[in-house]
Amino acid sequence: MLECRNIHKHYGGVVALKGVSWKLLPGEVHALCGENGAGKSTLARILCGITARDEGAILLEGRPVVWSGPVAARQAGLGIILQELDLFAHLSIAENLAIGNARLEASAWVSPTALNDAARPLLHDVGLELDPASPLGSLSVSQWQLVAIARVLGLDAKIIFMDEPTSALTDDAVERLFGLIRRLKARGVAIAYVSHKMNEIFRICDRISVMRDGEMINTATCAETSIDQVIQQMVGRAVTTTRGEKILATGRALLEARQVSTRKLRDVSFTLARGEILGVAGLVGSGRSEVGRALFGLSPVTDGKITLETSDYAPRSPHDAVARGVALVPEDRQREGLIPGMSIRQNATLASLSKYSRASWIDRGQEAAASREALANCRTKFADQELPVRSLSGGNQQKVLIGKWLLTHPKVCFFDDPTRGIDIGAKDDIYRLVAELAGKGLGVIWVSSELPELLANAHRILVLYEGRCLGILDALSATQEDIMRLATGHRNSLS
Repeated sequence: MLECRNIHKHYGGVVALKGVSWKLLPGEVHALCGENGAGKSTLARILCGITARDEGAILLEGRPVVWSGPVAARQAGLGIILQELDLFAHLSIAENLAIGNARLEASAWVSPTALNDAARPLLHDVGLELDPASPLGSLSVSQWQLVAIARVLGLDAKIIFMDEPTSALTDDAVERLFGLIRRLKARGVAIAYVSHKMNEIFRICDRISVMRDGEMINTATCAETSIDQVIQQMVGRAVTTTRGEKILATGRALLEARQVSTRKLRDVSFTLARGEILGVAGLVGSGRSEVGRALFGLSPVTDGKITLETSDYAPRSPHDAVARGVALVPEDRQREGLIPGMSIRQNATLASLSKYSRASWIDRGQEAAASREALANCRTKFADQELPVRSLSGGNQQKVLIGKWLLTHPKVCFFDDPTRGIDIGAKDDIYRLVAELAGKGLGVIWVSSELPELLANAHRILVLYEGRCLGILDALSATQEDIMRLATGHRNSLS
């Protein structure tokens, strides 16, 4: 249905794709696997007309094609759900669904009623029972992801590229998406599925193609390969998916929250010890991110008390929080963490710039040296720190974001789903980094949508349900079932 032959792509001196050839068959779900930076997203963007190739050929149903841009590819029946969502917060859900859809943009005059009516069945297909007239900016990250999926469905495409479509979805939303994929497959729609979640890939896909360093390494059916083989091909080295023994660095109290309430939290209490990794679990809307917002001075605390190192802690702003030694690595690195057009160096030092400036003048040498050290500590891969941060893979962007906050030398760091949408090699780097930070006495609060990740890395796991803490579990003895019981509002004997 779709084929590429000998595709090459360079960005300056960086080789993104080296002679990649690949085929997508009618009615198949074909996984594209590889570490961040392997070339998966670049290949998808070239095939969908977003990025121009340097060399090579694209064939659609056996006929050579040259895209003038993404509109031409969409008109030919190709749709793509990008990992970094290309949606507009200030527009309504329905307006976002209409953008780029020739059928919904058929007239220069817009009928809001007709637009909303056209949007409702698309939202229903992905499990979003929302008012299409609602502003997109009022939705959560997971709901943005579902809107992006609904938009591609509205194109009635015969070939769909899904780049990390489940990275922000809850389990029930993932199941609904998989049901949708099966229906599309039965209609003959071909789906290229980019993901780092091996269990998903082996469950939903027919074939797997592995990329590494811009080259196509191998293609096989799921029955012909295994998770271990795919991971080995992806990273070129062995990666452990289980962590070592978790030893609490000191155990002395560092942070304590007593019956804290905000607009979304109700009477939440917990303690965080020096050197502890405290996991936070819960369904979307449970208040996981709100804990970080309260600690970082973004959400006012309306009741209760927080203590940091025996002193009262009530940050009036993020600036105040940073000054007291609290850092927040946000869930959405593109909207809340990084400035894509600025350089890697500028992003890395943005939160600590006052350390390298005097009387409004920045000491560029000192700043560059600090940036290099922080990026090296986070195992960030880059050719030149003066390149824009958007030129990096998702995993390396995440490492820049973490390095940015570590340069503030925090005592407490809140990580909000730090491994969302990154590959298994980058995840392993972040797991090791967080363990090293905890080993040095940093207090870590770690939100994750992946329960095995919390069980493997955290010392204890705080479980939230509708803004309340229903229990704190010992990660060594807890199970995924124990966590989900609490996350759905049912207390158990371990809490």
